[in-house]
Parts: sequence; structure tokens; C-alpha cells
Amino acid sequence: MTFRKGFSLGIKSYSRAYNFLKKHHLMWYFLFPLALNIILFSLGYASTVSLSTKCFVYVTDWIDMDTWQFWGSGFLSSVIHFFMHFVIRMLFVILFAYIGGYIIIILLSPVFAFLSEKIETILTGKEYPFNFNQFIKDIWRGVRLALRNLGIELLLTLVLFIISFIPVVGLFTSITLFFISAYFYGFSFIDYSLERKQMNISESVAFVKTNKGLAIGNGSVFSLVLLIPFIGVLISGFISIISLTAATIATSEALVQKQQQIQ
Repeated sequence: MTFRKGFSLGIKSYSRAYNFLKKHHLMWYFLFPLALNIILFSLGYASTVSLSTKCFVYVTDWIDMDTWQFWGSGFLSSVIHFFMHFVIRMLFVILFAYIGGYIIIILLSPVFAFLSEKIETILTGKEYPFNFNQFIKDIWRGVRLALRNLGIELLLTLVLFIISFIPVVGLFTSITLFFISAYFYGFSFIDYSLERKQMNISESVAFVKTNKGLAIGNGSVFSLVLLIPFIGVLISGFISIISLTAATIATSEALVQKQQQIQ
């Protein structure tokens, strides 16, 4: 499959994915990212409040703020506290925007493993009897692959950051980084289908390299959502369900085309 055809298939599968979930009564899977959002928001809020308070106490002691007696010292203290809380909250949002996709993929991996299998059963009619040991292996493989992809992406990000200081060349680093993220996100969603074909990780890597367009097309939508200020991190979990569905549909077609070419 050419890059262009693969990319087109990866993008077009999204519209089919939502309709597929709706048609086959799988919309209830969106309850999982909803629950995850509530948990992450609660933990994130509690963590940022606690951290900002500790930072404020540290700064208060450092500059001996308790001894301030001048007019407006109370107001200034409130401003400093607000500023610290705001900065820490923004750092949390920026950090989650960068690695939050992988956090979502790792935490929802049990849901992805089960949903991807369910989708393929509907598409092909092939039943996959539930096996707890295999289910755990699928989850562990998804987590390992996500961590692997995150590690490689962080390394490439560091390299691109250094390159960004080169005149002219540095202008293209941001778009390059976006496509790298899209590739690895798409890879993570596609791999659930490849694992059921008994491909090991090396074989999965080879398949995705051959179908880069498909991986980037699938992952680009998820990556774009993460770039939306503030709300991107909130809706990325819901989009991940659609991304996984789109990846399963598109990969199923790609594998059929590959088999036909072999024959």
C-alpha cells in the first residue's frame, strides 16, 4: 500500500469508526474514558493544589514573607499564591498535552484489547474465545509498546530540539515532531490487531514501517486533538476509542489487501 493510500485509509476510517460503534451498540465504551477523566481530573487537581501550596510555603519561608508589614503585603501574598497555582496548573496541562496520549493509551489498554477483538469479530465473523491469560498478555504488550514508542519519541524530540536552533532547518521541526507523534500513536492503536495475527513486536514494527501512511493517518487525528488548548486533554480519551476502532477497521482492510497481493 502506498503512503498516500494508507494515509487516506487511516483518515477515512474515522467516519466509518463512529458509525460502526453506533450501529453495533458499542457507544457505551465511551463510559471508560469518562470515568478515567474524572479520576485524572481529581488526582491532577489535588496534586496541583498540594504542590502549589508547598511551593508557596517554601517561597514564604525563603523571602520571610510572614514578617512583611507594609501596606498591601496581604494582597501581594495572595497574588504570589495565585501565580504559583496558575503556573503549576499550566505546567501540568502542558506536560499532559505532550505525554498524555500515552497515559491514555496505557490506562485504557484493557479496554482497547477487548474492544479491538470485539470489532474484528464483527468485521470478520471470527470468534476469539475469552482467555484471561491471553487478555493479560495483550494488555502487557500494549503497555510495553506504548512505553517503547514514548521512549523513541522523547529521544527524537530531543534531537529535533537541538536541530531547531539551525537557521531555516529549525522551521520544519514542529511539523516533523507532529508527524512523529502521529506515527507512534497510530502504531499503538494498530498493534492490537497485529497481535491477534500472532505477530511479534518485531513483525509489528516491520508492518507499520511498510504502512507508514496508515499509521500517520490514524494517529494524526488523535495528535491534533491533544494540541487543542485545555480541552484537548479532556476529550482525547473519547477520541482514543474512535481511533482504536478506526485502526482496527483500517488494519483489517490492509491485511486483506496484503494477503491478496501474496496470492
